[in-house]
Amino acid sequence: MATTTATSSSTSVLDKINNSRNQLASSEETFLKLLTTQMKNQDPLSPMDSNEFTGQIVQMTGVEQQLVTNDLLAALVGMNDGGLTNALNMMDKLATAETTKATIKNGKADWSYTQAQAGTSVKIEVLDKYGETIATKYPDDMSKGDHTFSWDGKADNGTAQAEGGEYTLKITAINADGANITTSSKGRIEGIVTAVTNESGQNMVTINGVKVPISSVIGVTNPPATTTTTS
Repeated sequence: MATTTATSSSTSVLDKINNSRNQLASSEETFLKLLTTQMKNQDPLSPMDSNEFTGQIVQMTGVEQQLVTNDLLAALVGMNDGGLTNALNMMDKLATAETTKATIKNGKADWSYTQAQAGTSVKIEVLDKYGETIATKYPDDMSKGDHTFSWDGKADNGTAQAEGGEYTLKITAINADGANITTSSKGRIEGIVTAVTNESGQNMVTINGVKVPISSVIGVTNPPATTTTTS
């Protein structure tokens, strides 16, 4: 209930800020139109008083500054609507996120992907964080629907890649007519949350060095207890 109340309150504040901003923006447009008309129709023999003109420019500048202030207020409210607080509670926890990326854990990385229709040729490429192809696979199952893909963490030359890292899939599927088939994939990242940030209004968490939106986190647990040995 408290979460709902906080969210509703934040939404109400954002609505008020946005309404105020819209009114200010409308006032600025009206002011500019009136000023332009005034300058066009002034008497050449009796031009606008410079003090009056300066005063009007100062008023317009004040409106522009207020618009910027309203944008900053909206950003601050968005950061404190409970989402960032919830993200901070994930710090040092073991989290699992479902995104297009995946990391190697225990020697493998897993994805699920969906194929819009059956294909006659399907190529799956594992790309590193630089977009370079590390491994290429050709699955036997090319049917329509949901599939899973597990990569053994080894490059095409047989070199085992280090634990962690950031990898994505590139799937090229061709149908019987030679046309490309639409596909989409999801990977999983699991690890300790080491950072929480707000970037362009979106709350992000860093898991195993990979930044993901907090909305992609599907599970959070306490990390396994570490044991110490005494000699």
